[in-house]
Amino acid sequence: MDLAYGPEYEAFREEVRQFITKHRKDAPERMRVARPDAEWKAWQQLLIKNGYAARTIPTEYGGYGGEPDILKSRIIAEEFTAAGLPLGLANQGISMFVPTLLELGTQEQKQKWIEPTLKGEVVWCQGYSEPGSGSDLASLQTKATEDGDDFVINGQKIWTSTAKDADMIFCLVRTEPEAPKHQGISYLIFSMDTPGIEVRPLKTMTGAAEFNEVFFTDVRVPKNQIVGERGQGWFVANATLKHERGMLGDPNQAGTRLKEIVDLMQTETMDGQKLIDHPLYRDRLVDLQSRVYAMQFHGLRLLTAASKGEDPGIARLIVKLQGCEINHQLAALAIDALGELGVLYGKSPHLRAWGSWQSRYMFDLGLIIGGGTAQIQKNIISERGLGMPREPKPAKA
Repeated sequence: MDLAYGPEYEAFREEVRQFITKHRKDAPERMRVARPDAEWKAWQQLLIKNGYAARTIPTEYGGYGGEPDILKSRIIAEEFTAAGLPLGLANQGISMFVPTLLELGTQEQKQKWIEPTLKGEVVWCQGYSEPGSGSDLASLQTKATEDGDDFVINGQKIWTSTAKDADMIFCLVRTEPEAPKHQGISYLIFSMDTPGIEVRPLKTMTGAAEFNEVFFTDVRVPKNQIVGERGQGWFVANATLKHERGMLGDPNQAGTRLKEIVDLMQTETMDGQKLIDHPLYRDRLVDLQSRVYAMQFHGLRLLTAASKGEDPGIARLIVKLQGCEINHQLAALAIDALGELGVLYGKSPHLRAWGSWQSRYMFDLGLIIGGGTAQIQKNIISERGLGMPREPKPAKA
């Protein structure tokens, strides 16, 4: 079996390495933030210009305009991960909303929103979950009633990531209250500065307010600010959820974490012995390493299907469950490797890596719940992927 990439791809790998050597100094040192700063925007622009971000998005929408090439995508990820450099911006706008627009948006919507979103100039949030509509999202009750050329929105969303920092929202609302629950929903986009919107941050166990409650009181949105057809928002929403699961189960992110842990275990010691040489820790690392590699090759399988226009079926359904659980276990290994320092947080003088591992561990535990709980993901895999019967509902009285 010949696993060599071949001369063309090895030449491309060398191009990537030269770029990294030349521009390493330009990469942001800070972790990603909800609202990109000037340093992150400049890095994103540089990556797009050279085809290392937004690689296959057409140039007319602000992308690089390259042809899909699975091996080149893999080489880019490998080299940036090995160098410890970020691959560019990844957020709800870029990773979820942009591919939804490319698939289902109008030409006007693509022209207006994709480029500024890719550049980090417009930040988006997702208005899906409600207090009574989490796992059963289609039961949402936020209503949009007609008034002339506008919809008037009243209701509430919850667990809305980045809402306090966002410029825009893509939001599910019920426009046909008499229709069956999956058929009466529309997918609207509107500014978070629209009168009648109130955002209340929700502080989590990380100490930060990654999530928010969002309240809508007589919020007026023009009827033309809809993606897809009226009443077909459930179809559009599922297109977005498909990309959300891919973002939450990103194999490149897991690969970057794995490299950080390998580096950590090369320097941390116990009883004078490097942790990388300690059998228990090394076994845990190798186990996670094998799972991350499997996750990366699974990502290639999905890229292959996408390039051929095929539905990967069950292969796509396992990504979110697999990715969130592996990321949480990677963070757990890092905390254990830090020993007693692994439980520190806040402003302790002995804090390592700004307390990022502690924050990731707690946040990733939340992501096993958010975006569809692990239990819901397993139901989706069994019912839609394996064709098993649906879970029985309690009999009505």
